[in-house]
Amino acid sequence: MLSHEQIWGAIDRLAERHALTPSGLARRAGLDPTSFNKSKRLSADGRLRWPSTESIAKVLDATGASMEQFLTFMRPKSSFSSLPDGAIPRHGSSIPLLGFAQAGAGGFFDDGGFPAGQGWDVVEFPAAPSQKAGVYALEVQGESMMPLYRDGDVLIVEPGAQVRRNDRVVVKTREGEVMAKVLLRQSPRSIELMSLNPEHPNRTIELSDVDWIARIIWASQ
Repeated sequence: MLSHEQIWGAIDRLAERHALTPSGLARRAGLDPTSFNKSKRLSADGRLRWPSTESIAKVLDATGASMEQFLTFMRPKSSFSSLPDGAIPRHGSSIPLLGFAQAGAGGFFDDGGFPAGQGWDVVEFPAAPSQKAGVYALEVQGESMMPLYRDGDVLIVEPGAQVRRNDRVVVKTREGEVMAKVLLRQSPRSIELMSLNPEHPNRTIELSDVDWIARIIWASQ
């Protein structure tokens, strides 16, 4: 049976995945901004308050998350250090690993942004290879992605996956720059990216200058 703590914990983790507070998630879903506040999770007499199925449906629609993903967020938070979003524990597999600086050097990716060439290290990824075909890992280097990602964090990237507004993505430009950002908007001519570090400006890049863009599906934080 699902517990009160599990349901609210899943909402909190869904908000975190999209770099939102619970209030921000409620606002994006068209709900009262206080709907998911911790003070609203218990009544005045201490009885448990549960989010409605309608509220959950609205946040899933607003974030593009599936019910399967939402259910995985109900696991204890400690288990997220070893499992990617939406993954069912299966036998592990080795996937390619590069640093961000290496990734910008060229020769490691094909035209679609999939891993190619030589010189990759590997890291264990606890999902069946058939489940996330073509995924690879990038190791964060430096402080430019603080406070969300720290030096040494490993990002699992899925090339070819559909990217939506507010997804966390890795973008490589034709000049060899590799960056992790939040996709704010994509038009036929350009993409608008929000920086993870507030000290760094947002970016608008012409699509003709983009080598590839891939969705971040998990981080080793």
